[in-house]
Amino acid sequence: MNYLNIEGREIRVTNLDKVLWPEEALTKGHMIEYYIKVSSLLLSHVFNRLMSAQRFPDGIDRQGFYQKNCPEGAPDWVETYNLKRDKGKETNYILVQNLSTLVWMANTGVIEFHPWLSSVRSLDNPDFAVFDLDPMERFGIEQVIEIAAAIGDLLGQLKLQADIKTSGSTGLQVFVPLEPVYTYKQVRDFVQLCCNVINRQFPEWTTMERNIRDRQGKIYLDYMQNAREKTIVAAYSLRPRSEATYSAPLRWEDVYNKKVNPKDYTLAAVLNGQQPLPWMAGIGPQRLETAADILGKIL
Repeated sequence: MNYLNIEGREIRVTNLDKVLWPEEALTKGHMIEYYIKVSSLLLSHVFNRLMSAQRFPDGIDRQGFYQKNCPEGAPDWVETYNLKRDKGKETNYILVQNLSTLVWMANTGVIEFHPWLSSVRSLDNPDFAVFDLDPMERFGIEQVIEIAAAIGDLLGQLKLQADIKTSGSTGLQVFVPLEPVYTYKQVRDFVQLCCNVINRQFPEWTTMERNIRDRQGKIYLDYMQNAREKTIVAAYSLRPRSEATYSAPLRWEDVYNKKVNPKDYTLAAVLNGQQPLPWMAGIGPQRLETAADILGKIL
């Protein structure tokens, strides 16, 4: 048996040679090494957040599954949060509070980490507003980059700071840190108004249409992601794509200069020395009142 000594705990790791990304010949051992390497960056952004995990115990070419409830047999030091629901239902979420839990989860085959937009301290009040942009049939990453840059410009006009990252798949995501004093509906309404401005600026590329059949292959400005229990992949989380990409923080200057390729940010690159950028460095929680006043004048 293999054990890793993590934070004074002996954590059993198994099947380290199991290939999870066949095209890249990357194994569970590589994945655990990656998560240890980025843990100092990742953990502060998932701390105290209810976590949905996506597991691929047999590799990305086999069917994976989402897991919200902490599985039976979890170590007693894994922290959880029991969320009560209607009709007596409940979900016992894992809290990824430390490296020990991160490694234990990776060993169970967790590739993706999807935290809530609010913390357990204020579950009904998100501390992020999110713009989630994905290429569609007619428009690709080039158009997504331009739209993301336009969102950055708009947020600047609204006196708000934001950070941007790849989704780890084919898209980009813009996060605006907030003081957790607004309801999800208030944040969603604010993002919807911002999306209206962007849709007006790029009517040929973007759509606000929720019905997929009516989107005409345009890029969907999905303000509805700002809802309770919706999750967005965590910064630095790996993705089950053939290239073993991760959700990578970006420089705004690279977005404006169109020097962004989501495929550049991979597990292998990090193990070979790539240093991921920090996420939310120097950006504190913000209020929306001034931004909403300015936005009203723009609209």
